[in-house]
Amino acid sequence: MSLIVQKYGGTSVGTIERIQAVAEKVAASHGSGDQLVVAVSAMSGETNRLIGLANAIDEQPNLREMDVLVSTGEQVTIALLCMALQKLGIEARSYTGGQVRILTDNSHGKARIREIDGHRIEADLNAGCVVVVAGFQGSDEDGNITTLGRGGSDTTAVALAAALKADECQIYTDVDGVYTTDPRVVPQARRLEKITFEEMLEMASQGSKILQIRSVEFAGKYNVPLRVMSSFEEGPGTLITLEDDDQMEKPVVSGIAFNRDEAKLTIRGIPDQPGVAYKVLGAISAANIEIDVIVQNVAKDNSATITFTVHRNELVRAETLLKEIAADLGAQEVDSDSQIAKVSIVGVGMRSHAGVAAQMFEALSKEGINIQLITTSEIKITVVIEERYLELAVRALHSGFGLEGEGTEEV
Repeated sequence: MSLIVQKYGGTSVGTIERIQAVAEKVAASHGSGDQLVVAVSAMSGETNRLIGLANAIDEQPNLREMDVLVSTGEQVTIALLCMALQKLGIEARSYTGGQVRILTDNSHGKARIREIDGHRIEADLNAGCVVVVAGFQGSDEDGNITTLGRGGSDTTAVALAAALKADECQIYTDVDGVYTTDPRVVPQARRLEKITFEEMLEMASQGSKILQIRSVEFAGKYNVPLRVMSSFEEGPGTLITLEDDDQMEKPVVSGIAFNRDEAKLTIRGIPDQPGVAYKVLGAISAANIEIDVIVQNVAKDNSATITFTVHRNELVRAETLLKEIAADLGAQEVDSDSQIAKVSIVGVGMRSHAGVAAQMFEALSKEGINIQLITTSEIKITVVIEERYLELAVRALHSGFGLEGEGTEEV
């Protein structure tokens, strides 16, 4: 008998018909002998509807009351799914995060899980019940309802799997696995049979939106095998797990990730002296603006240029702040560019292969694509290019690293 945690997102439970379809999937797994814990999101669009109601009263509502409000979306789903399971003859019991005792800190709207008390769930599982848990939520030490932030249901599922020592955590969504890149950009993209936590984390951080980053981090930390599967069609999905010891047959590059939501800022003619980079980037970070790629150059006249990227939504605020910093430092110029994109190649195989960067740059050069910025990690190379070349670049890299073909690939 295996203990499986399944998670179904908003699109998977978006209508009564889809909730009934999920119930049938859960019933089939239960019928095969597995013990099942199911974490669910609110029905598609429900969280946005609740936020809209709050904003109609106050554009900056109290965060504690917001958590009380938006947590109700998942409460609706757990009750309906249990009703659907019971109609199929399956014993099922629903729990909110607070009822399970998913203990979090008190950061409303972005709480972090501290511990989970699994005794009530384990008792129900041993009695033959399917346990259905509201994702995205918990409670703090004072009993206040808290929420984990957007996409928090993935984190709930992984945390439950870790606490219960589940054999696998299955994330059901509207895609049938993790692909070498977005099939909407490269129709020849392949579903991967297996990928490592490290690779999935890099792909998620570089723009792949299949899984929430926090859930991948959690799974890697506690070694919870994750499987991404489709709610709407049968298939094995993609297993996300630890790196294999045998690297002999591993491809150099596992996938191509990209992000269109980037903007670039440059400050020129600042003094090349200790502490200047901190004055520039520290002030931006202190404003809670996340900085991504950073490049610093020094000219012959000992003046420095710093270029960095931020989320496109933060460009106006970051540029205003940077101009204030420039005035204080006596900089020559500040400019910005919102028409950029970020493309990354990801693969643990890079650790044991030389010349990967050169191969990447050659593939882009052949298409006449200019590279503006470069950043690397042990298993990732990222370039910033003009946005208009994004899809061409992804196709060129996908082909250049031999990721095209039929069927699936074990990574």
